[in-house]
Amino acid sequence: MSAASRAPLRSTHRIHSRDRIRSRRAALTTAGAAVAALLVSACSSGGTSGGGGDTNFVMGEDGISTVKQGERAAAPDLSGETIDGKQLDVASYKGKVVVVNVWGSWCAPCRAEAPGFQKVYQDLKAKGVQFVGINTRDTKPANALAFDKEYGVTYPSLYDPTGKLMLRFEKGTLNPQAIPSTLVLDRDGKIAARSLAALSEEKLRGMLDPVLAEK
Repeated sequence: MSAASRAPLRSTHRIHSRDRIRSRRAALTTAGAAVAALLVSACSSGGTSGGGGDTNFVMGEDGISTVKQGERAAAPDLSGETIDGKQLDVASYKGKVVVVNVWGSWCAPCRAEAPGFQKVYQDLKAKGVQFVGINTRDTKPANALAFDKEYGVTYPSLYDPTGKLMLRFEKGTLNPQAIPSTLVLDRDGKIAARSLAALSEEKLRGMLDPVLAEK
């Protein structure tokens, strides 16, 4: 084969190689964008209101979603190690109204709502209300402990750096989809209400009071 006849083959080979490189780069860019989207969703001030399926919930003008008694889904297994190394199972609080707050020490809205949460907890714990945090995406428990010390938080928090507890909520339930998120569980351990945004003390009390009044 002459040099002239070999040249087109070499040229075609180079073109195909460049195309493969571009394809790999495009795939990596797409994957990177997907990861970035997940990171951007963290510490948002809101989120989608769905979750798929027949949720049976009603969203109020205040952005809080509620479900009637008899139509509520049970909360999943929320148990594990706390930020201070103890073991905790939210199911052990059955018979109480439980506030579950998903938070991170790195999250500005979480810092804003923390003092109000502690105040409501102090006011209502004698009335059968228990607060439990789920600390997520903190690389070490020391960060979460420092947060609690700074804001005077005295209720326990499960340590969930990878978000595995959040993934236990079934599709179609009032699941936490943002950080911060807050759920209210009724005395039977079922999800009665959800907020996907930081809550003021007033809004938190308004979210709790109807569930606390239930018989």
